[in-house]
Amino acid sequence: MLALLRSLFAPLAMLALASLPAIAAESFSTSAPYAFLMDTDSHAVLFEKNADDLTSPASTVKIMTAELIFREIKEGLINLDTKFTVSEHAWRTGGAGAGGSSMFAQVNSQIRVEDLIRGLVVQSGNDAAIVFAEQLAGSESAFGDMMTKRARELGMEKSTFRNPWGRYDPNQKVTAREMAMLADHVIRTYPDLYKYFGEKEFTWNKIRQQNRNPLLFMELGADGLKTGFIEDSGYGLVGSAVQNGQRLIVVINGCKSAKERAEEARKLLQWGFRAFEAKQIFAAGEAVGSAKVYGGERGDVPLLASGPVKVLLPRGSGEKLSGRIVYDGPLIAPVEEGKQVARLKIMRGQTLALDLPLTTGDSVAVGSLPRRAMDAGLEYATILFRKYVSKKDK
Repeated sequence: MLALLRSLFAPLAMLALASLPAIAAESFSTSAPYAFLMDTDSHAVLFEKNADDLTSPASTVKIMTAELIFREIKEGLINLDTKFTVSEHAWRTGGAGAGGSSMFAQVNSQIRVEDLIRGLVVQSGNDAAIVFAEQLAGSESAFGDMMTKRARELGMEKSTFRNPWGRYDPNQKVTAREMAMLADHVIRTYPDLYKYFGEKEFTWNKIRQQNRNPLLFMELGADGLKTGFIEDSGYGLVGSAVQNGQRLIVVINGCKSAKERAEEARKLLQWGFRAFEAKQIFAAGEAVGSAKVYGGERGDVPLLASGPVKVLLPRGSGEKLSGRIVYDGPLIAPVEEGKQVARLKIMRGQTLALDLPLTTGDSVAVGSLPRRAMDAGLEYATILFRKYVSKKDK
């Protein structure tokens, strides 16, 4: 089904995939200015609209705040019973008197981390977010730096964070695609803590509040994550739902009302579950391609995915798939088995349908002196060829 074309002078391998029978695929449109829909199993992008444009996250920023808390718990630095003190700043700035969402934490009170998590992700408490920021970093601004640093570690290259609760800041910006990446990471990495995002209500200080995520109250299989609103961003949402073992993540932002936000998110999820089907293109353990090796006992190494490689395609679609294996090459021997060295990127038309890491299927030891000399000569010839082509193009 899939033919691999290797290029001598390029550090990537191109893939050509056969198209499916040409039947008109169901299309979709949304009134949300920013939108993104992805399948978490295959990382297939099902829909995107201005997904790489920067926009204010509002309270959806609390997903990143939760990620840092969850990591502290996972690393054993704090636990659910650890108690944090509510400062006067957290009470005044994030409390109910400030006019924003609040868990109604009392000044100078001590609250368990588990209750603060619920206040953060169920009630969207600004006070809870500030308490976490002050305890972990000393201040909101310092915590914002931590959030941005963590975002880069997670591969979020564009998003920048300045505060833990979503207050407007001209430098606090995210993209829909990267917020979906963050949500996927939280769901996969902290399954025992992610559950708090799905709780429909929480009572604190004798005040019962419902979760602000409207998807939780629809028959969609939704189990998280967060809504947000400020004037600069409009109404936004990062959500996730599971049907028949398939999980989708939806991100929308810029809606004009809470009603529009809920309706557009619902329609995107319903369409995603209904309009796509999975096609397997590589079995588990099957070599997806190979990467060139410099100075090794052999000239290449097979590349493997962590499991079967599947692409989600519109039902009855006639769209062609194309793809490539991208890596910085050639790899330099010795090469370890099981090391991530490349990514498989498959396009469905102009949409990135799949982006998966690839690891080395074998180890490659350093080659003999004659072999290394031959590779050096080939590399030198490649450099000369590229210079020749570059001059000719000019």
